[in-house]
Amino acid sequence: GKDLLCRIVENAELAAERQIAVCQDTGMSVVFMEIGQDVHVKGSIAEAVNEGVRQAYEEGYLRKSVVADPLDRKNTKDNTPAIIHYDLVAGEQIKIAVMPKGFGSENMSAIKMLKPSDGVEGVIDFVLETVVKAGSNPCPPIIVGIGIGGTMEKAALLSKKALLRPLDVSNSSPYYKELEELLSSGKKLSVRDM
Repeated sequence: GKDLLCRIVENAELAAERQIAVCQDTGMSVVFMEIGQDVHVKGSIAEAVNEGVRQAYEEGYLRKSVVADPLDRKNTKDNTPAIIHYDLVAGEQIKIAVMPKGFGSENMSAIKMLKPSDGVEGVIDFVLETVVKAGSNPCPPIIVGIGIGGTMEKAALLSKKALLRPLDVSNSSPYYKELEELLSSGKKLSVRDM
């Protein structure tokens, strides 16, 4: 076990040094774009993003694991299409964040529509149950993104966006910062802890 942990650390250090993925199974590219309302784009943004993904997966020696149809399983051979989310914002710039979302972690994703009466205890219980159920299946490092509120797709989108935040940056809301700290502590939790 000790040797395996040393190899994981060495792999992470090499990946950081060489600016490459920790694991070649980078699943599917998820792209978040904030497009300024004063920006004029000539041509197709989606085509440009997918061309970038195509080149990155080829030049980065990353596994091309995207299939055109989930049931017939025919590989696209270039890891496209990317999942692209667009937000129209004020200004005249485009901000792009790319998340290669490995399928090992994606397959551990879960969603639950809680009743309002479940409250924060329901959220805590669901998050902890999901992490325990995932066990060692997702590839390390295990980073949990949590989305709360809205519809099913909104909560899932919020959970993905949460993964873009730097690991050393807490939620800007003191309430959610405290909830993050409690969930990270690994202790049995309840709303009384907050």
